[in-house]
Amino acid sequence: MRNLSIEIGGLPVVHDLGLDVMLGETVGLVGESGCGNSVTSLGILGMVPGGGRVRAGSVVFDGVELVRRPAELACVRGTGIAYVSQEPMVALDPTFPVGRQLGEAVRRHRRCDRPAARRRVRELLELVNLPTPDAVARRYPHQLSGGMAQRVAIAPALAGEPRLLIADEPTTALDVTVQAEILDLLRALQDRTGMAVLIVTHYWGVVADLCRRAVVMYAGWVVEQALVEPMFDLPLHPYTAGPMAADPHHAGAGGTLFTIAGTVPPPGDRPHGCGFAPRCPRVTDACTRAPVALAEPEPARWRRCIHAGHLLAEGTHR
Repeated sequence: MRNLSIEIGGLPVVHDLGLDVMLGETVGLVGESGCGNSVTSLGILGMVPGGGRVRAGSVVFDGVELVRRPAELACVRGTGIAYVSQEPMVALDPTFPVGRQLGEAVRRHRRCDRPAARRRVRELLELVNLPTPDAVARRYPHQLSGGMAQRVAIAPALAGEPRLLIADEPTTALDVTVQAEILDLLRALQDRTGMAVLIVTHYWGVVADLCRRAVVMYAGWVVEQALVEPMFDLPLHPYTAGPMAADPHHAGAGGTLFTIAGTVPPPGDRPHGCGFAPRCPRVTDACTRAPVALAEPEPARWRRCIHAGHLLAEGTHR
C-alpha cells in the first residue's frame, strides 16, 4: 500500500497510509476502535463499508494494481488474498449447515464436483484442527461454540489457498484459552502453507505472540511502524506507549490500571497538527501548529511525533 487514503460518506478515515507485507510475514495493524485499522484491511479488498471508497493511493498485490480495478480484485479475492472477520456468527449463514457453506467456497475456487468438494471440506475442517470434521460439517452455526465457530470461519478463507490472509480481530470475542488456540492455529497454518498474515488487533499480547512487525494507527494515520521487539523495548510515539502501559499485567494487586484519557476523535472533528495531541502527556504548542510528518529517526523505525528524538534519547540512557 502506498499513499492509501479512504473516505466514508465524504469524510476521510484513513490518510496517506504506506504498508508492506512480505511473503510469509506476519504484520500487526494495531489501534483502538475508530483508528482506521479495520477500514484499511477492507480497503485492500475494495470492500470499504458504508458506501466508502479508496480516494487515493495504490494497493499492489504480486505486481498487480487493485485500486479501482474490479476485474483484478475479483481474481485476487479468495485465491490471492483471503479475509477472516472478527464476528464468525456474522460471517456464517445461520440457515445452512457449515459443510454446505464451505462446499460453496470450495466449488467457487476449485470448480470441482460435489463429492470432491465434500472431501475438500473435510480437509479444511481438519486443517483448522476440528477433531470431528464430518459431525461439524452437519451442524448449523448456532450449534458451534465460539472457538469452533472461529475455526470454521477461517476454513473458507483457506479454500482458495491464499498467499495473504487478513484476520480482523479474530480473537476479540473469545476467552483467553481459546484466543491462544486460535493464535496457535494461525501460526501453524502459516508454517504449513507459507502464507503471509495481516492481523488487525487492539491487543498487544497478540502482536507479541504472533507478529514480526507492527504498524500502529491513530485517527486514520500511521503513527509508528517497526519490528516488534524494538517497538516493545522502546516505543517512539506516546500513543504506542499508552496501550502498552495499560496492560493489566502491569497493575499490582489493588493498584489502579493505567488508562489513556479521552477518546479517538471522530472523522471530520480531528485536531490540526498531531491527532493525538489532546490526549498526549507530552503535548506542546508545537504539536498543534502543523501536521506531523512520518519520519525515520533510526533505520527501519518510523514514527509521527516531534518528540521521538527525546524518547529515543531517554530510552538510550535509561
